[in-house]
Amino acid sequence: MTTQTRIRSEITGTVWKILARPGDTLQAEDILMVLESMKMEIPVLAPEAGRLVELCVAEGAPVRDGQELALFEEASA
Repeated sequence: MTTQTRIRSEITGTVWKILARPGDTLQAEDILMVLESMKMEIPVLAPEAGRLVELCVAEGAPVRDGQELALFEEASA
C-alpha cells in the first residue's frame, strides 16, 4: 500500500524554480522546488523516498502559507 502526502508551502512567496517533475523518483530530502520570499530562497524537500505524483503550482506563481504545492507518493517498503 502506498501513502500519498500533500506537500504544502510553509511561507508566502513565489515559486522561483521547479527542480522535479511528476513521475520523478526522489530520495528523502531531495529538492522538489525552491520558493522565494523577501529575497530568501527556501527549498521544498521530499519528505522521504518516493515519487512525485503531481505539481500544483508553476514557476513564477505566487503561493501563500499552507497552499498545496505537490502530491507525493511514498515508496513501498
